[in-house]
Parts: sequence; structure tokens; C-alpha cells
Amino acid sequence: MDTPRDKPFSAACERNREPILDVLRKYFADRRRVLEIGSGTGQHAAYFSAALPHLLWQASDRSENLPGIRQWLAEAAAPGHSSPPRHLGSCPAPLEFDVARHSTPLGAERLGYDAVFSANTLHIMSWPEVESLFARLPLLTSADATVVIYGPFNYDGEYTSASNAAFDRSLRLHAPHMGIRDVAAVDALAAAAGFDLLDDAAMPANNRCRVWRRMR
Repeated sequence: MDTPRDKPFSAACERNREPILDVLRKYFADRRRVLEIGSGTGQHAAYFSAALPHLLWQASDRSENLPGIRQWLAEAAAPGHSSPPRHLGSCPAPLEFDVARHSTPLGAERLGYDAVFSANTLHIMSWPEVESLFARLPLLTSADATVVIYGPFNYDGEYTSASNAAFDRSLRLHAPHMGIRDVAAVDALAAAAGFDLLDDAAMPANNRCRVWRRMR
């Protein structure tokens, strides 16, 4: 079995998982199938699928990130692991899903996910990729699906903190296509895809959890 240092690791995932879980317990309580877009290291998938055993938690990401996600899920499923018990098969093998490509995960349409989760992705994607993500939500989700997205957001073009302003500058220096997104622009994409805003929950470190529900 791989040791923790052999796997990809995000300190941010360890810090934010409990506050995010509080939101998911509320809005995913009546959900059954969750598609996580941009699972990254796989830490969130391993933790949330264990803490929410009533869910089938489907991780997904670009192909280069799938091996690390598999490592986290394999360790979480190993006998004697300290995470809360979960039903066997509640977190299947991760799917390849790159929003930059005009395709959806294999079989995603027929599954009809009733929930979608993504953390710290919108500011990493280019804006056309953000548009692509929301445009594909109707193809991936059921009629009353819930979408939860975690990360930093701007309001009326303004940063919510000095630290977010500094973070945005560092993102744009790293790659010009990156940057913190404005809530109005993101909400417009959600509305165009048929989703109404349900909640905008404040989170630690000047982040938010924004929750949308698909209109029937």
C-alpha cells in the first residue's frame, strides 16, 4: 500500500474538507449520485464518500490526475482504514473528464447524476472552460439536480479580501487565463443551464460554497 508521501497531497483539501462537508450534509442529504468535477488529488472524493455513505461519489478529472485519485480511493477502501465505514462500491474508479474537450465522461448521460460537486476549479480553468462546464450540466444531471461549487469569488467586480486580491494576482502571473470569477457571471451561466441559486455559504479563508438547484 502506498504511504501518504507517495500520493499527491493538498494541504488545502485537509483544511477545507470539514466546512465543505457541513454544506454537503445539508444539500446532498436526499441525493444519490454525485459527479465530482476536477477531483484533483482525490482527497475530497475519499473523504466525502466515506462521510456520506448514502451517496455514490463519482470522481473525475483529466487523465494525468487519475492515478493519484486511484491511490487515495484504494487506500480509503483498504481494511482497517480509519475513515468512517461506507458501502462497498460507493466511490467507483475515477472517470476521465476534461472540460476543455467537447465530450462528457463515458456513460455520464445515462446515469443522470442528481448532484455535482467541484472545488477550487473555476479560477484554474479558462473562462471558455467554465462556460463549457456549465453548458454541459444539463447533459449530465437529472431534472432536480443540485450543484455545489467551492472556491473564491468576486462580487460586483471587487475582491472580498486583500488575500483574495493577492491570490488572483498570483494566478494571473502563473497563467493569464486563470483568475477569480465574479458571482454575477457564474450565476448567469448557471441560469442559462437551467439552475437557480439556492445558497451562497461563507467559508473559511474568504471562500464560498455556492449552491444551485436545477429547475424542473
